[in-house]
Amino acid sequence: MSGGSGFTSLLRWPAAIANGKAARLGAAATRAAAPAVTLPSGRDLRLDLFRGIALWLIFLDHIPENVVNWFTIRNYGFSDATEIFIFISGYTAAFVYGRAMNERGFIVSSARILRRAWQIYVAHIFLFTIFMAEIAYVAATFDNPLYAEEMNILGFLKQPDVTIFQALLLKFKPVNMDVLPLYIVLLLLFPPMLFLLLRQPALALIGSAIVYVLALHYDINIPAYPNGVWLFNPFAWQLLFVFGAWCAIGGAQRLDAFLRSRIVLAVAVVYLLFGLGVTLTWHFDSLTFLVPNWLGELIYPIDKTNLDVLRFAHFLALAAITVRFVPRDWPGLKWRIMQPAIRCGQHSLEIFCLGVFLAFAGQFIISQFSGGPLIQTAISLAGILIMIATASLLTWYKNMEGRTQQKRAQTAQGTLAGGEA
Repeated sequence: MSGGSGFTSLLRWPAAIANGKAARLGAAATRAAAPAVTLPSGRDLRLDLFRGIALWLIFLDHIPENVVNWFTIRNYGFSDATEIFIFISGYTAAFVYGRAMNERGFIVSSARILRRAWQIYVAHIFLFTIFMAEIAYVAATFDNPLYAEEMNILGFLKQPDVTIFQALLLKFKPVNMDVLPLYIVLLLLFPPMLFLLLRQPALALIGSAIVYVLALHYDINIPAYPNGVWLFNPFAWQLLFVFGAWCAIGGAQRLDAFLRSRIVLAVAVVYLLFGLGVTLTWHFDSLTFLVPNWLGELIYPIDKTNLDVLRFAHFLALAAITVRFVPRDWPGLKWRIMQPAIRCGQHSLEIFCLGVFLAFAGQFIISQFSGGPLIQTAISLAGILIMIATASLLTWYKNMEGRTQQKRAQTAQGTLAGGEA
């Protein structure tokens, strides 16, 4: 080696050291900024299936004095379809937006989450407007003010200007319209929680549990109009939403061995039987002996507004048994009989809004014409069939849009290549 080249190498040596140190620092910074969890790939059709079933159950539960209500889970345990819907919403939100946050960063993914919250807000206001018109028309046409009273819109009829403004603030909500405002608030608060979930999932879940405990202890809730508080306290129900998100980003895998334990299965079954025994006493006076006074003082009231611990535990028991016997690759997910529920679950926002309209229409027909069990069953089945038909139409339209966009992309590629696609 000549002297000149050796001297040049000596000059380059400090720069090489500096570059190597910078590279190591950059790699360390990248590792520090990288998420601590890896999101699963592929769509889990179980979520669509059970969300679709939950939408059917919510529709049925919204029709009072309906014999078909006896087939919904709320009559056989502490929880109902609302817990299923909120848990799956948290799971899917983390699955979709967590991937976006990993790939495109906090700002872009947060913008997408807020855009989704805005879409749901617009849907809620549209639903509110049409729902008010539907109830007011029925009450005026049939000269029955009880409809307005039962659906909690008397304030709207007396002071429509003030009520509409309160509805825009999500403080005024007619009966059966409490779920979407809850979902909106949960999405608005979700970006920082998702950021923490992707890096410190255990810490995020503990923080959510602390908020839940504080909300219960200090009775923290959002005021409603004209009085009271939100039916679904966001500071309490966020625990179920965050738990669903935690499961989506790896929590379900961590719990897999635990859920496969026979001890867990036995505890879940025993707790579900306990819930069944308690809830049956609400419907049959002859069974009140199943809940002695000391037990009633211990468990009552089982508060839905603040997501009572008994309700949360009941949902966990249902989920544990479901996950054990319905795995991700369950062949039944491909059965044709399952497709209607899956399609409804894939278009949950539209189907939920439709279900609110159909529930009031069913309530009106049953009360106005004194519908018996046969009429109640026919109305319930007709409503579910309408929901299925709507979801199928939306699925067909979405597939058509996808094929059209794919054809346009192929045409554009062919044009750029100088030939036909």
